[in-house]
Amino acid sequence: MKLMNIMDELAWRGAVNQQTDEQGLYDYVDKQPITLYCGVDPTGDSLHIGHLIPFMVLKRFQMAGHHPVIVIGGLTGSIGDPSGKSEERQLQSMEQVQHNAEKLTAMMKKLFIEKDTTGDFQIVNNYDWTHQLTLIDFLRDFGKLFNVNTMLSKDIVASRLEVGISYTEFTYQILQAMDFLHLYQEKNVRLQIGGADQWGNITGGLELIRKVEGPEAQAFGLTIPLLLKADGTKFGKTAGGAVWLDPEKTSPYEFYQFWINQQDADVIRYLKYFTFLSKEEIDALAEKVATEPEKRAAQKALAREMTLFVHGNAGLRDAETITQALFSGDIKSLSASQIEQGFGKMPGSTFNGETMDIASWLVAMGVDKSKRQAREDVTNGAIYLNGERTQDLDYQVSATDAIEGRYIVVRRGKKKYFLITIVND
Repeated sequence: MKLMNIMDELAWRGAVNQQTDEQGLYDYVDKQPITLYCGVDPTGDSLHIGHLIPFMVLKRFQMAGHHPVIVIGGLTGSIGDPSGKSEERQLQSMEQVQHNAEKLTAMMKKLFIEKDTTGDFQIVNNYDWTHQLTLIDFLRDFGKLFNVNTMLSKDIVASRLEVGISYTEFTYQILQAMDFLHLYQEKNVRLQIGGADQWGNITGGLELIRKVEGPEAQAFGLTIPLLLKADGTKFGKTAGGAVWLDPEKTSPYEFYQFWINQQDADVIRYLKYFTFLSKEEIDALAEKVATEPEKRAAQKALAREMTLFVHGNAGLRDAETITQALFSGDIKSLSASQIEQGFGKMPGSTFNGETMDIASWLVAMGVDKSKRQAREDVTNGAIYLNGERTQDLDYQVSATDAIEGRYIVVRRGKKKYFLITIVND
């Protein structure tokens, strides 16, 4: 049985914004596998979930039998994409760009290469084929093929003309076009995908290919819609900032919580965008959103699928264990590392472990403002140490209360948590 055309699946998932040749691309991938690429510049040492969207599309192509290439922008990242910003990017040192490129490469390998049993995924760095290019070669071989009027008309450049744009950022579109041409010639790449803001860069690459290879050269461009929440605000931001894929920046528990807290109005779109669940599975979850929204089955599926994909079985297990412990109050079942994930960003204090009566200790730790308030909280049953209610005013708190000798989790009332860390003077 013939598989669904990948373009039909992308359309159902709402993952197509613009295409340079819709029918041509549809026919091409219907008849044969296509090699395609998406790039990312190492402007930071981690991707966040907004970056992930086009690479999930690459993965979908791979699952449909096509051949994806990821380009790490070791060169383009040292220059900086204007990307519609109102001011110039701050240039990073080449050492920092190299460090970031190594981190992103390792992250991409973990997400895609290690999970690819077909061997189709490739990762390349555009610094490798550009760093020996001389200025004369750049101007003669590439600069001569770009019309300044056309470059000025690109949306990203045009939006910057009033405030000004440096020659460095102005030439970024040439450098990215050079990538497409190189990959077309060396790896048979026929399709570039990117975010909606990359349309100008993608079409610049296609123009260069046709000038060099001839007007009949088959190459395509596709952009992915800007993802907004149902209320029109930008997706992927929280009160604490971006949601990172690096577990050192956003723990698996925090990552899981981001997804499980999505609104009913958004969750099905996110399941289509980010997960590899089938249409039948997502339709069934949509039905549950409509008929049993209180069970949050779709949000749980989204959180589970995304945490498993990014953080693996161990990360998902930690996230679900912490979530269940918070729900049940069984804090003592958690390991010290799980407590760091679940409570590390909550208010806290340090404790040297010397024995103190509980009321004095609560004041010393900043849980209560006065001994009178602390005694009332204890007596009224509002204080929990590691999930266990403590109502004995004579109770003596010491280092022996700490989980793995490191942490005491205090809950005051229903939801106010404090993380107390044991320190040795």
